[in-house]
Amino acid sequence: MIKLNQYRDTWLSEKMDEFIGFYPREFYPLDNFSSFKVEWDGYLYASLEEAFQSALFLPDYPEIANKIKKSHSAHEAKKIMFENADKVKYSDKEKIEIMEKLLRLKVEQNPYVKKKLLETKDYLIVEDSQKTHFGELEQIETGKIN
Repeated sequence: MIKLNQYRDTWLSEKMDEFIGFYPREFYPLDNFSSFKVEWDGYLYASLEEAFQSALFLPDYPEIANKIKKSHSAHEAKKIMFENADKVKYSDKEKIEIMEKLLRLKVEQNPYVKKKLLETKDYLIVEDSQKTHFGELEQIETGKIN
């Protein structure tokens, strides 16, 4: 059993009995900001976060996607996305599809990430962050995604 008081997001500690929360702990390799390269669409990204943020601007804004490709960190890639968020036209459902594709690539291309994922067994994997800006868990669970 995971110690519930080790998580920063109180929702997780109040609502969950058994889960894996990733951020800067044992399961950090599962985090999109972790430095595990992902090759996608002919380019080797330094992190999944950079690949995802770049994908949000393709095919309509290749200049922004290229700026993200040349960014120096996952944090910088996300910052570039926020500066251009008005140009992102993907629905939440489409973003999930892109993320799933990239996550599968990350696991396939990085044996250590695969090892850590297998260690999660049947636990629910949840990002342990109070800053998440993406949708509501209820929408994901019920399929009511925009």
